[in-house]
Amino acid sequence: MKKKLAILGSTGSIGSILLSLINKKKFEIVILSANKDYKKILLQANLFNVKNIIINDQTSFLKAIDINKNKKIRIFNKNYDLKKIIKKKIDYTMSSITGIDGLKPTFEIIKFTKKIAIANKESLICAWPLINKELKKNNTEFVPVDSEHFSIWTDIKRNSHLNIDKIYLTASGGPLLNYDKKKINKANISSILNHPTWKMGKKISVDSATMMNKCFEVMEAKNIFNFKYNQIKILIHPDSYVHAIVVYRSGISKIITHDTTMKIPIFNSLYGDTKSYKINNEIDIIKLNNLNFQNVDLKKFPMIKCLKILSNTHNLYYTIIVSTNDCIVNKFLEKKINFKDIPRLIFNFLDKRKYKKYKKIVVTSIDDIIDLNKLIKSDINQYFLKHYEK
Repeated sequence: MKKKLAILGSTGSIGSILLSLINKKKFEIVILSANKDYKKILLQANLFNVKNIIINDQTSFLKAIDINKNKKIRIFNKNYDLKKIIKKKIDYTMSSITGIDGLKPTFEIIKFTKKIAIANKESLICAWPLINKELKKNNTEFVPVDSEHFSIWTDIKRNSHLNIDKIYLTASGGPLLNYDKKKINKANISSILNHPTWKMGKKISVDSATMMNKCFEVMEAKNIFNFKYNQIKILIHPDSYVHAIVVYRSGISKIITHDTTMKIPIFNSLYGDTKSYKINNEIDIIKLNNLNFQNVDLKKFPMIKCLKILSNTHNLYYTIIVSTNDCIVNKFLEKKINFKDIPRLIFNFLDKRKYKKYKKIVVTSIDDIIDLNKLIKSDINQYFLKHYEK
């Protein structure tokens, strides 16, 4: 019998990679979802004989209905009801919708799936207490998809996290690693989007250049593995061949490596430890002989300092950080500010008294996060209208 699966965010890079790994004889895709790319999702649905697709954007949804010639495909908009689509728990779901928009779909599908692979950072950073509770309530297996967290998870699932002293997350340093401070301040969009080791979207490429993406990964690791911040360290590793180092209380350390491709964590999240499938992966001896680890230069990458203002107790302030960064980075991509303005503006907003109060407010619902995200966006847009767009 074929295993049934769903892909939330199928038109993005993670969803596209997953589709390339699927054996159509072994799997049946029940749902595909996208935000706007109705042409691509219809092509995917026809190729994999998918009967249900969800398109969030209303204009794209209507265009998809207009051009769809396959009567077997049912097209839903953002007001879909999962109960009408999934009658029985499916085997696997990939949640790869980007941004805060991925929160609700991720949370809602947990009860309908036996296993969920989550690539949506916002779910793991802003809503982890709610996500984790829902996973346990519905006995749903969780797999992290980020290469660093997947690497740690593959080791920790066989060992108690209580035996671990600390973990190291590696960072490539992005395209600006070898720039001096003056050159970094003058970096333009094209140089920042030219990542040396990974193929990424624009927003995450900027986060890599500021190292904010690594800050987010530290937050994720703290939540997922129930660590404290003083147990998580960051190391610069330009080749991105080592994804994590796990240091045990016994004195043993494990270095976890794989090629710089998301195919490996995605493949393993789908196929698990089964002996029936194999992904070709040879050890790169040259890279192993030149690992070249470095400490982070805080003068080059000041965003790392934001980790110092976080407590080990989860609260709504995590949403403040994620939302503020999203908005400021978008302003940079819109060419309204320079690269050097990103950390300055983010820290200015994080230091506001009206936001600091959220450090004491626990997360009680997904709507709390969504509403706070809207507030941050509104505040930052107002600020830019006043100071940058006169």
